[in-house]
Amino acid sequence: MATKGSSTAPKQQPVEQTVAGNRRVYHDYFVDETMEAGLVLTGTEVKSVRAGRVNLREAYARIDKGEAWLWNAHISPYDHGNRFNHEPQRTRKLLLHRNEIVRLNTAMKKKGYTLVPVRMYFKRNHAKVELGLARGKKLYDKRDSIAERDSKRDIERAMRSRTSGRDE
Repeated sequence: MATKGSSTAPKQQPVEQTVAGNRRVYHDYFVDETMEAGLVLTGTEVKSVRAGRVNLREAYARIDKGEAWLWNAHISPYDHGNRFNHEPQRTRKLLLHRNEIVRLNTAMKKKGYTLVPVRMYFKRNHAKVELGLARGKKLYDKRDSIAERDSKRDIERAMRSRTSGRDE
């Protein structure tokens, strides 16, 4: 007779395997909110995504007729695919709850808001996209963030040189 709990292994937290990121989003936009959305893919697309052959740089999401769609996300054709290989830049359906779609649609109607993919990853063997509700940055905002990043880097560099000088 098995003891209580010995027959079942403890459940592990779902492991997220990031496939592609879009760091340019944080340079071009102020990301106010992020959310997770499922992604409808074909068989060869899944294999290409698992291989990391994804580019989200020019991608964006749009809501049409109550459904969310991912536009301009480039998933390269699968190398070992056949004649049924997918189109690299086709629009792909995003899986969101209806109330999330309604909330995003009302937020996107505000001036300057857009929906951009931040990263693509696998969670429990399902392809997911992290979407960011973002406002576009102006040129002076970009300059401010670059100046702030440079000043932080200079401070860190000065602190490292001071601490390394004391140790000797």
